Amino acid sequence: MLGGLFSPSRGEAPGSVESGSVEIDGTVFKTRITPSGVPLELKGTAVLTYLMFIKAYAGALYLPDEVEGKHALTDVPRCLTLEYRVAIKAEDFATATSESILKSEGSEAYRVLEPDINRLNRLYRDVRPGDRYALTYMPDNGTELSLNGQPLGKITGRDFSRAVFSIWLGPTPIDKRFRDQLTGGKP
Repeated sequence: MLGGLFSPSRGEAPGSVESGSVEIDGTVFKTRITPSGVPLELKGTAVLTYLMFIKAYAGALYLPDEVEGKHALTDVPRCLTLEYRVAIKAEDFATATSESILKSEGSEAYRVLEPDINRLNRLYRDVRPGDRYALTYMPDNGTELSLNGQPLGKITGRDFSRAVFSIWLGPTPIDKRFRDQLTGGKP
C-alpha cells in the first residue's frame, strides 16, 4: 500500500534527491503518496530533537492537496511518517503513546479511548535507526500503523485517530516546533 514511500534511496550520489522527493537533514520523503488509492500531498517535514542534541526522528505529514496543515486533525485522510534515527523499544512506544494521549486528551477521554490505545500499543515493534513507522487515517477505514511499509494493524474511530495524531499535531504536542514545521506553520 505505501511500499513506494518506504523504498530506501540507495545508490544515489550524496546530496541528490530524485524528482518528487524532498530531503530534510539526510532523510528523503516523497512529495506525494497514494495510500488506499487516495492522493495525499506533503504538507511539511521536520526533525524532532530530544535533549537539545539527539535527533530522534524525521517526520513528514501528508494531507489531501486542498487541506491546509492547520486542519490536519479534522476528519480527512492523513498520513504521518516518522523515520527513526535511534533504536526504540516497543514498550517505550506504548508508554509514550499512553502518556501523551492522557496528557493531551485528559483522563475522561483517555478512559473512553483506552481499549483502542491498548490495541495500538500491542502493535508496536522495536525500531532501529532507518526504520519508518507510518500512521495513516482514512475516514471510512480507520487508522493503520505500518512499519517499513508492512501493515501491523488497523483501529477504527475518528476520535481515536484524532487523539493519536494529536501527539504530534494537537494543541499540546510532543514538540510545538515539530508540529508547526509539519503543518506548514511558523516555528
